[in-house]
Amino acid sequence: MKVTFLGTGTSQGVPVISCTCEVCGSLDFRNKRFRSSIHVEVGKLSVVIDTGPDFRTQILRAGITDLDAVIFTHEHKDHTAGLDDIRPFNFKQQKDMPVFGKLQVIEQIKREFAYIFSGKRYPGVPQVAPIEIDETPFTIEGIRITPIPVMHYKLPILGFRIGDFTYITDANYIPDESLKLIEGTEILVLNALQKESHISHFTLEEAVGIAQKIGAKETYFTHISHKLGLHDTVDKELPEGIALAYDGLQLTLG
Repeated sequence: MKVTFLGTGTSQGVPVISCTCEVCGSLDFRNKRFRSSIHVEVGKLSVVIDTGPDFRTQILRAGITDLDAVIFTHEHKDHTAGLDDIRPFNFKQQKDMPVFGKLQVIEQIKREFAYIFSGKRYPGVPQVAPIEIDETPFTIEGIRITPIPVMHYKLPILGFRIGDFTYITDANYIPDESLKLIEGTEILVLNALQKESHISHFTLEEAVGIAQKIGAKETYFTHISHKLGLHDTVDKELPEGIALAYDGLQLTLG
């Protein structure tokens, strides 16, 4: 399995428009963060989790030429806005793109991208095959994917476990039942927005506590705000086995 971080930033991305802080002004490429998304390759299977506003640029930068499916964690715009850019995959692969999400996600996509699902579709619009999922494990091309229910303030959303890899973003609470689903994970990805308290995201301190409780061999933090601080500075403060992810980072399992 190979995992590529297509984006590791929060909803505004980093740098933030009009911000003059040291993070947004940094020349270190690790402080430049597109909206959060990952690409996962397992054997011949190629899937993306979330298609935010930067999706087109992320795909081009990563050199991804084939895509079998899109999986959505939740319906917020910074995780769905780039869906239209699956069109080149439709043209190349000559098939509809399977899109997996909870009912609330599918319904939101149908509202946001009504032209995709219109009875009189304009030629060239994305070809999408929405597939509703819940908390039950499902498969794509024979690869088992286990949803991990978590809370994003009052919104129930999903993380996902594929083999010994678990990806959770936009969470501020993980139920005990979900922690059991994560047990034995070798690599954990978890959101860590900033150091100050936040209504719907783990702080850095909270994320470290959760990571240590889960005890994965390696943990990487994502969905990072410019308020967290400079990548190099914060990364050096983290306990052994825990690190900040950055755009373009690749992990290999197995």
